[in-house]
Amino acid sequence: MATALTQFNAVGRRKNAVARVYLRPNGSGKITVNKRDFKEFFPTLWTQTSITSPFTVTETEGKFDVVVNARGGGMTGQAEAIRLGISRALVDFNEELKKPLRDAGFMTRDPRMVERKKYGQPKARKRFQFSKR
Repeated sequence: MATALTQFNAVGRRKNAVARVYLRPNGSGKITVNKRDFKEFFPTLWTQTSITSPFTVTETEGKFDVVVNARGGGMTGQAEAIRLGISRALVDFNEELKKPLRDAGFMTRDPRMVERKKYGQPKARKRFQFSKR
C-alpha cells in the first residue's frame, strides 16, 4: 500500500470508450465525470450502480474522490470503462483488493467490438435480398 502518492491513475476501455480515472484517497466519495457529477452525467440507475460497484465489492465506499475523463462510445461503454478504470486504480492503491475485484469480474477488459461493415453488403452480416430470376 503506497502512501506517498496523492492520487492513483488508471485507464479503462470498453467498445470505443476510453476513461482516464484519477483516484484520490482520503476523500469524501465524490465522483466527477467530465467536470460534472456522475449522477448528472449518467441519469440511469443501472449505470450509476455499475460505476460505484467496485467500491461496494471492496467495502471502500466514501473513502475516495474520483475524477474521470471519458471519451468515445456511448453511455454503457463509458460506464463500463469507468468501472474497469476504478478497479485498476483500486488495485494500484492496495494489491489485496485484486482478488475480490477479479471474482466480481471487474478486472477483465471486455474485448467485444462492433464488427466492421463488409463491401457488397448493407451491414456487417446482413446480405442484400437474393433473386434467383
